[in-house]
Amino acid sequence: MSDTPPRQGTDHPSGFTHLDESGAARMVDVSGKGVSARTATATGRVLLSPEAVAALRGGGVPKGDALAVARIAGIQGAKRTPDLVPLCHPVAVHGVDVDLTVVDEGVDVSATVRTADRTGVEMEALTCVMTAALGLIDMVKAIDPEAEVTRVRVEEKTGGRKGHWRRGG
Repeated sequence: MSDTPPRQGTDHPSGFTHLDESGAARMVDVSGKGVSARTATATGRVLLSPEAVAALRGGGVPKGDALAVARIAGIQGAKRTPDLVPLCHPVAVHGVDVDLTVVDEGVDVSATVRTADRTGVEMEALTCVMTAALGLIDMVKAIDPEAEVTRVRVEEKTGGRKGHWRRGG
């Protein structure tokens, strides 16, 4: 099977695949692409006050286990990505790993999403990081109303026509 999707009408003169010939947004047809194993890893950081970091390290978050809630929020976010990102294809999410590491500045979030499908899971990995970060902020906002999400980005992806890609690699 070809990795080139069948064309639906004429693409926009700009070459952007998500625009039709008139410039209207469209979902790209991936039905002609082959199924392949794909992964994507994204990372981010939640900047927190020293008080919030101490509460996370000492189990003193009033709402409960903030890291567990953030992990579940991330997994749920990965599974719901097409509901949140308008032109994102629904893909079968086969696995999600979410790691949350408390550091002196806050919490580092890393997410790896896996599938065997016709398009990648970069958006799912990014959404996973963001929803984990939001879940964490919701749990600690009484301690730190100035919590901030930063540096959310894709670090690595595998599979598909382009194969393996790594940030800076």
